[in-house]
Amino acid sequence: MTGKPFVWPVRVYYEETDAGGVVYHSNYLCFMERARTEWLRGLGFGQEQCRRERGLLFAVTKMEIHFLAPARLDDTLTVSVQLLGYKQASVTLQQSIQREQEQRQLIQATVRLVALNDRFKPTRLPEELVQMLCGAV
Repeated sequence: MTGKPFVWPVRVYYEETDAGGVVYHSNYLCFMERARTEWLRGLGFGQEQCRRERGLLFAVTKMEIHFLAPARLDDTLTVSVQLLGYKQASVTLQQSIQREQEQRQLIQATVRLVALNDRFKPTRLPEELVQMLCGAV
Protein backbone atom coordinates (compact mmCIF):
# COMPACT_ATOMS: atom_id res chain seq x y z
CA MET A 1 0.00 0.00 0.00
CA THR A 2 1.09 3.54 -0.57
CA GLY A 3 0.64 6.85 1.16
CA LYS A 4 -0.97 7.60 4.49
CA PRO A 5 -4.58 6.43 4.86
CA PHE A 6 -7.45 8.87 5.16
CA VAL A 7 -9.60 8.02 8.21
CA TRP A 8 -13.28 8.86 8.76
CA PRO A 9 -15.12 8.18 12.06
CA VAL A 10 -18.52 6.46 12.12
CA ARG A 11 -20.86 5.55 14.97
CA VAL A 12 -23.25 2.62 14.57
CA TYR A 13 -26.90 3.61 15.04
CA TYR A 14 -29.94 1.43 15.74
CA GLU A 15 -31.25 1.82 12.17
CA GLU A 16 -28.06 0.22 10.79
CA THR A 17 -28.42 -3.00 12.79
CA ASP A 18 -30.51 -6.13 12.69
CA ALA A 19 -32.65 -7.47 15.55
CA GLY A 20 -29.51 -8.74 17.31
CA GLY A 21 -27.81 -5.33 17.32
CA VAL A 22 -25.28 -6.36 14.64
CA VAL A 23 -24.60 -4.09 11.64
CA TYR A 24 -26.47 -5.36 8.59
CA HIS A 25 -23.92 -6.27 5.91
CA SER A 26 -24.99 -3.71 3.28
CA ASN A 27 -24.46 -0.83 5.72
CA TYR A 28 -20.69 -1.38 5.58
CA LEU A 29 -20.93 -0.26 1.94
CA CYS A 30 -22.53 2.99 3.10
CA PHE A 31 -19.79 3.55 5.68
CA MET A 32 -17.10 3.03 3.01
CA GLU A 33 -18.93 5.30 0.55
CA ARG A 34 -18.99 8.13 3.11
CA ALA A 35 -15.27 7.76 3.74
CA ARG A 36 -14.48 7.78 -0.01
CA THR A 37 -16.68 10.86 -0.47
CA GLU A 38 -14.87 12.71 2.32
CA TRP A 39 -11.47 11.56 0.99
CA LEU A 40 -12.30 13.02 -2.44
CA ARG A 41 -13.68 16.20 -0.82
CA GLY A 42 -10.42 16.53 1.14
CA LEU A 43 -8.50 16.35 -2.13
CA GLY A 44 -10.64 19.22 -3.47
CA PHE A 45 -12.91 17.01 -5.57
CA GLY A 46 -16.30 17.10 -3.84
CA GLN A 47 -18.55 14.87 -5.87
CA GLU A 48 -21.42 17.33 -6.40
CA GLN A 49 -18.96 20.09 -7.33
CA CYS A 50 -17.25 17.77 -9.83
CA ARG A 51 -20.57 16.84 -11.39
CA ARG A 52 -21.75 20.43 -11.62
CA GLU A 53 -18.53 22.12 -12.73
CA ARG A 54 -16.74 19.37 -14.67
CA GLY A 55 -19.46 16.93 -15.74
CA LEU A 56 -17.42 14.32 -13.83
CA LEU A 57 -18.81 11.43 -11.80
CA PHE A 58 -17.13 8.58 -9.92
CA ALA A 59 -18.63 5.09 -9.90
CA VAL A 60 -17.63 1.89 -8.15
CA THR A 61 -17.01 -0.77 -10.80
CA LYS A 62 -15.41 -3.45 -8.67
CA MET A 63 -15.31 -4.25 -4.97
CA GLU A 64 -13.95 -7.21 -3.04
CA ILE A 65 -14.94 -7.35 0.63
CA HIS A 66 -13.76 -9.58 3.44
CA PHE A 67 -16.09 -9.60 6.45
CA LEU A 68 -13.81 -10.42 9.39
CA ALA A 69 -15.91 -9.57 12.46
CA PRO A 70 -19.23 -7.81 13.17
CA ALA A 71 -19.77 -4.24 14.29
CA ARG A 72 -22.49 -3.69 16.87
CA LEU A 73 -24.92 -1.03 18.00
CA ASP A 74 -23.15 2.06 19.47
CA ASP A 75 -19.67 0.97 18.29
CA THR A 76 -17.37 3.76 17.22
CA LEU A 77 -15.68 2.76 13.98
CA THR A 78 -12.87 4.16 11.89
CA VAL A 79 -13.20 3.77 8.14
CA SER A 80 -9.99 4.21 6.17
CA VAL A 81 -9.24 4.93 2.52
CA GLN A 82 -5.78 4.31 1.10
CA LEU A 83 -4.66 4.69 -2.49
CA LEU A 84 -3.25 1.54 -4.06
CA GLY A 85 -2.83 2.94 -7.55
CA TYR A 86 -4.46 4.72 -10.47
CA LYS A 87 -4.72 4.56 -14.25
CA GLN A 88 -5.97 7.05 -16.82
CA ALA A 89 -9.62 6.75 -15.82
CA SER A 90 -9.64 4.73 -12.59
CA VAL A 91 -8.43 4.65 -9.00
CA THR A 92 -7.90 1.52 -6.90
CA LEU A 93 -8.30 1.90 -3.14
CA GLN A 94 -7.86 -0.23 -0.06
CA GLN A 95 -10.53 0.34 2.57
CA SER A 96 -10.86 -1.03 6.05
CA ILE A 97 -13.23 -0.65 8.97
CA GLN A 98 -11.99 -1.04 12.52
CA ARG A 99 -13.71 -0.96 15.87
CA GLU A 100 -12.05 2.03 17.50
CA GLN A 101 -12.34 0.78 21.06
CA GLU A 102 -10.08 -2.23 20.48
CA GLN A 103 -8.43 -1.46 17.13
CA ARG A 104 -9.93 -4.68 15.75
CA GLN A 105 -10.26 -4.91 12.00
CA LEU A 106 -13.81 -5.78 10.95
CA ILE A 107 -13.84 -5.23 7.19
CA GLN A 108 -11.13 -5.26 4.52
CA ALA A 109 -12.03 -4.18 0.97
CA THR A 110 -10.43 -3.35 -2.35
CA VAL A 111 -12.43 -0.84 -4.40
CA ARG A 112 -12.07 0.35 -7.99
CA LEU A 113 -13.55 3.74 -8.91
CA VAL A 114 -13.91 4.86 -12.51
CA ALA A 115 -14.21 8.47 -13.64
CA LEU A 116 -17.25 8.99 -15.88
CA ASN A 117 -18.38 11.92 -18.00
CA ASP A 118 -21.94 13.22 -17.95
CA ARG A 119 -22.92 10.55 -20.50
CA PHE A 120 -21.65 7.84 -18.12
CA LYS A 121 -18.69 6.98 -20.34
CA PRO A 122 -15.20 6.45 -18.86
CA THR A 123 -13.09 9.60 -19.01
CA ARG A 124 -9.59 10.61 -17.94
CA LEU A 125 -9.02 11.63 -14.36
CA PRO A 126 -8.57 15.41 -14.11
CA GLU A 127 -4.90 16.40 -14.20
CA GLU A 128 -5.25 18.22 -10.86
CA LEU A 129 -6.49 15.00 -9.24
CA VAL A 130 -3.67 13.00 -10.80
CA GLN A 131 -1.19 15.49 -9.32
CA MET A 132 -2.80 15.05 -5.87
CA LEU A 133 -2.67 11.28 -6.26
CA CYS A 134 0.98 11.40 -7.34
CA GLY A 135 1.76 12.95 -3.98
CA ALA A 136 -0.04 10.08 -2.26
CA VAL A 137 1.83 7.30 -4.08
